[in-house]
Amino acid sequence: MRRLLRVLPALVAVGLAVAAVWLLLDLRRLQAADTAAREALAAARSYAPDMLSYDYRTIDRDMARAGGHATGELAEHYRTLAATLGPEARERRTVQQTVVAAAGVESATPDEVRVLLFVNMVTTRSGGGEEEPKQQVSQGRARLVMVTQGDGWRASRLSTLLGDTPAP
Repeated sequence: MRRLLRVLPALVAVGLAVAAVWLLLDLRRLQAADTAAREALAAARSYAPDMLSYDYRTIDRDMARAGGHATGELAEHYRTLAATLGPEARERRTVQQTVVAAAGVESATPDEVRVLLFVNMVTTRSGGGEEEPKQQVSQGRARLVMVTQGDGWRASRLSTLLGDTPAP
């Protein structure tokens, strides 16, 4: 019995030490995810206007700039988008300007952050001639999945959920 009384404090101390190490590691993981969330959110807010805006007069440069904020398949998508979107945009003289109204983090790990953006988009089209330019304002949402790459954060996926309701 005396032996048990001597060993018991040692066992409790070891258990407390293991729990403390586990909590410290978990705290570090949470702090890393929090830092990642802040950095990726700032990057997503900054990149979104470039990734969702274009001007028919500069569409090749606009798509290249957007692709510079992306990685993987999304970067490749922007490389080909100018060829598919460009002709129609030039024909209709389309200018799309996007402004981020609000943004928030959906989930975050140290290596991947999902950011939901609420955007206002102003699309202006003028088919040429004497036709009046037509302007449409819409509100929508975009989700950027941000990943760390080299010197910072890049968008690896982009999905849009654009509304058809004109902004007030």
